[in-house]
Amino acid sequence: MSVSTAFQTFATQAPAHHAAWMTAVRSLADASTLDERTDELAYVAVLAATGLHSGLPFHVQRLRELGATRDEVVAAVLVGLPAVGNQVIAALPVALDAYDV
Repeated sequence: MSVSTAFQTFATQAPAHHAAWMTAVRSLADASTLDERTDELAYVAVLAATGLHSGLPFHVQRLRELGATRDEVVAAVLVGLPAVGNQVIAALPVALDAYDV
């Protein structure tokens, strides 16, 4: 899967911080009552709404592995449209490029 250069640098240059971060991420995932696919769809929506496009390829590829359709990825990216406006539209090509790989 495609991990962003920034996240790879984080992992290699600050391994203790990366390990702590990943422990927190796993703990939060374990605490969630959402199934993994729904959680990933929601996460893609948050990434799009906040403009954090570097994480989209990894999470969209994970969604594809979990059986999400291309149309579901589009819907997840656009879920924030009413709240944050067209900022989410900029995430659409990034997400679809990752899905179509």
